[in-house]
Amino acid sequence: MINKILAALLLICTFFVSKAYSSENNIYKKIDLFGEVLEKINKEYVDEINQSESMDSAINGLLQSLDPYSAYMSPEIFNEMQTETSGEFGGLGIEVGMESGVVKVISPIDDTPASKAGIKAGDYIVKINNTQVQGKSLSEAVDLMRGPVGSGIELTIRRRGEKKALIFNIVREVIQIKSVKADLLEKNIGYVRLTSFNENSGKQIEREIKKLEKNDSVKSYILDLRNNPGGLLSQAIKISDFFLDNGEIVSTKSRKASENRKWFAKKGDLTNGKKLIVLINYGSASASEIVAGALKDHKRAILLGENSYGKGSVQSIIPLKNKGAIRLTVAKYYLPSGKSISEVGVSPDIEIGEENKDFKIKTKTDNQLDYAIKLLNG
Repeated sequence: MINKILAALLLICTFFVSKAYSSENNIYKKIDLFGEVLEKINKEYVDEINQSESMDSAINGLLQSLDPYSAYMSPEIFNEMQTETSGEFGGLGIEVGMESGVVKVISPIDDTPASKAGIKAGDYIVKINNTQVQGKSLSEAVDLMRGPVGSGIELTIRRRGEKKALIFNIVREVIQIKSVKADLLEKNIGYVRLTSFNENSGKQIEREIKKLEKNDSVKSYILDLRNNPGGLLSQAIKISDFFLDNGEIVSTKSRKASENRKWFAKKGDLTNGKKLIVLINYGSASASEIVAGALKDHKRAILLGENSYGKGSVQSIIPLKNKGAIRLTVAKYYLPSGKSISEVGVSPDIEIGEENKDFKIKTKTDNQLDYAIKLLNG
């Protein structure tokens, strides 16, 4: 009997070893095939090619086949990215991603050249100056949009609902992101607008809420997360916690079970449980969706606006030996309800479309903000 069991185990082990060897052997064949294709291109292609650039494109193609957010950064691009994280840089002021090989606007940032020109979340950038974007990597497209402060750029945009392409001529500026704006609306509504989740967002919101709470007339709040492309997870957790007394805020699930995490709210609602409406739209992504989803799941806020973007994944920047880096998706976000944000987004409790993208405080043309004010005032 024991001999039969040992024989069976040996057979199983042999099967898995054989299968693993076959899989590994197949990978080496593919690598050989890639080398052969590169050699043929180098010898036969009509124009002379830069093999180094071709290899960069191949690496980037591999990463972007995984999802729209994974990408390769050359040493030059990685160095520029590190410079830009200081919070002041030259550019247009848009967060972009890839969809089916086309550059897609996730969100224009408030008070930047892109938002002032009328670029909208969901727009597809098909041409930058005279260069077609399709077929280029995200990093290549972003590189084309960079340029000296004060220089002009022409973007050709395809927009849903528009039959013809739209042309935007924009002048690059130094982008200084002011993430929090606050005001008192209708003498009794505290309005807080958050445009991004940077290192100081939590402190700024806390300060503004405490100022508003000193006013006894404040009976309710509007948290405006429209066109907020996200940012730091730590700030999303902190800001969600400002409006909650307890409960789970968000969890991440990774391929490695040891890296799965959950974050919970601590006691202490800065607004003392006052009515809260959160405004979201298609340009609300990532950290914005975590805040909106957590407040919705705990029935702490009414969500008003449009379905959010659906960027529910965590990217890590992993440096490489050549001083470049890869941006790789390493985990996904899950709301307290257990639902994933990835690709589906967060749906509003009350769906209200936008008449325009003018988010100035007290504007009479802001359909969603006007509706929220009316709702809070009964």
